Amino acid sequence: MKLNLKMFLPRGLYGRAALILIVPIVTIQLVVSVGFMQRHFDDVTEQMTGAIADEVVFMLEAIARAPKAQKATVAQSMAQAFNINISFVAQAESGGDHIWFWDLPGKTVISTLRRIIPQVYKIDLITQARKVRLFIDSPLGPLYVEMSRQRVSVRNPHQLPLLMLVITLLMTVIAYYFLRNQLRPIAKLAQAAESYGMGKHLRYRPQGALEVRAAGQAFLQMRDRIEHQIEQRTMMLSGVGHDLRTPLTRLRLGLSLLPEEGDTLALIGDVTDMERLIDEFLAFSRGETLDEAAPTDLVPLVARVVQNLRRIGHDVQFDTQIEACVLRCSEAAIGRAVENLAGNAVRYGTNIKLSLRRTAKFAEILVEDNGPGIAPEDYEKALLPFSRLEKARDPNKGGGVGLGLSIANDIARTHNGVLILGKSHLGGLQTLLRLPYITF
Repeated sequence: MKLNLKMFLPRGLYGRAALILIVPIVTIQLVVSVGFMQRHFDDVTEQMTGAIADEVVFMLEAIARAPKAQKATVAQSMAQAFNINISFVAQAESGGDHIWFWDLPGKTVISTLRRIIPQVYKIDLITQARKVRLFIDSPLGPLYVEMSRQRVSVRNPHQLPLLMLVITLLMTVIAYYFLRNQLRPIAKLAQAAESYGMGKHLRYRPQGALEVRAAGQAFLQMRDRIEHQIEQRTMMLSGVGHDLRTPLTRLRLGLSLLPEEGDTLALIGDVTDMERLIDEFLAFSRGETLDEAAPTDLVPLVARVVQNLRRIGHDVQFDTQIEACVLRCSEAAIGRAVENLAGNAVRYGTNIKLSLRRTAKFAEILVEDNGPGIAPEDYEKALLPFSRLEKARDPNKGGGVGLGLSIANDIARTHNGVLILGKSHLGGLQTLLRLPYITF
């Protein structure tokens, strides 16, 4: 199994910036601590231990040269001169060296003492704090030697690493504070772009470094151009729709004065279809503007759509096992999307079913029918505006202009959701409107 390091790296901008800042600092500290400090402390400790070991060796040699009656006197006088404590013990202590496993300078002390004083058979650095206890074979028998730990190793060697750690943490906090100020404009730009992608107009002012300001200014210019184009398109579609209503009204009035014969009834049907198409154009032009998002319960919203369809004579089933399903969304927009999906279903099928279910992260509205359905290779095309697919969906049979699914898809994406087409178990088309609980 190949290990992917990206899984362990932070995904956010702040986390990655902190990683870029902290990793070099920690690496430098480790290199300095291990490569320089430890080597320096080992050398100093070895020199200090060697000096005191030479004194002990000199004392042992003096004891060996002294007459037997004066050996004890010579030993005490030299120990007093070297500022060490000695005593002769009746029985040699057994056991190996005593040292804590984390005492790195102590290991250097022991190795140096054993190298210079071959007569030593035990070294104790634990029994008495800040003391070095040696047990040596001397001409007068087992000799106990005690000296201060400060004479053989560096005093307080932890102070420099601790000082480096404190300074490192302090400088890291200060550097991260300034780095956060540089990253905050980028985060605000990303938030503004994400909000605009979901249909919200978040107030944004470029700030930060020159490059970030340039990107923010480019975003504002792009947003203005998009809004201007949307506004122009909406005004054009609305104008075309309203302008076409006038001649259609005159045609309907003129046809109403003619006898109700076959040709007249066909023309009236054509005028009705044209009015319906214009209504869809106007609905599409209004689809760009959403109401303010608010907590909305989808259960009564879908039930209201079902009741409206039943009221005009359609056989529609409503299946849900939940009492409430509240999410933050535009109630009018979601209602329009459900109406479009349900209207598309009753247009082509006779057995219609709407379902509402809730998962751990999503609310799902399912619309199914027993109509002709859509081929799987045409699912993506069916979601495009003004798409016309099969002959079974021609406008003379109530097929519409091809905006119902497109409007529902736009509303789903605006709410950070998705519209999924599939095969219904009733035999026709299945449309799934999936919305996250937190959409805005």
